[in-house]
Amino acid sequence: MLSVPARFSGPEGTANGGWIAGELAGEVDCDGTVEVTLRRPVPLGTELTLGQVANSVTLSHDGVVLAEAIPVTEDLTPPPFVPFNEAALAEEGFAGLRGEHPVPGCFVCGLRAPGDGLRIFPGPVARTDLVAAGWRVPVMLGDDGAVPRALVWAALDCPSGWAHQGPEGPGLLGRITARTYRQVYPNGTYSVVGRSEGRDGRKLFGTSAVYEMDGTLVATARATWILPR
Repeated sequence: MLSVPARFSGPEGTANGGWIAGELAGEVDCDGTVEVTLRRPVPLGTELTLGQVANSVTLSHDGVVLAEAIPVTEDLTPPPFVPFNEAALAEEGFAGLRGEHPVPGCFVCGLRAPGDGLRIFPGPVARTDLVAAGWRVPVMLGDDGAVPRALVWAALDCPSGWAHQGPEGPGLLGRITARTYRQVYPNGTYSVVGRSEGRDGRKLFGTSAVYEMDGTLVATARATWILPR
């Protein structure tokens, strides 16, 4: 069973897509790349059922599958590294700060109090096709002193949507495929980078990555976002 705490919210009343995807990925018997498809919004504070069929892990409510995670073998190509100082400077152009934020309570990119949300505000990087933010990691310890995997997946979430910089915001996360290479530690500083990889109608495609200060790749993802009708 799994219940999503209210803190890890995305759109009102539902879980942040990256966080729940990371939680589900942690249930997959795989040290490599995992693909998570979000079929329906995941409610907060509700008893949800974890299931396993062969190599896949599902999350369900009242018999309806909300999300599914599977291991995959494909390689992911991250967007290029942006130094922390440049990434932090890019935050000034974050679309969610310049107008009405479509999801102000989002755990990742929402206007939450410091230490409550991740406050990752990806803005355009000058003379590139990238968006980036400086991630100042709040104190959220795991059992081994590192940030839990679900929080790293959450950090990979929103930047790939905001890379499109559309007036309607990033839409809803439909699928995320990610791999983590290194751990993230509380009170650390990291660069989070996103890039648009095009669109097909209501579907937006993007990539994202988390980098250490010296440019070492920590984690990367590819995502599909769905705009509302």
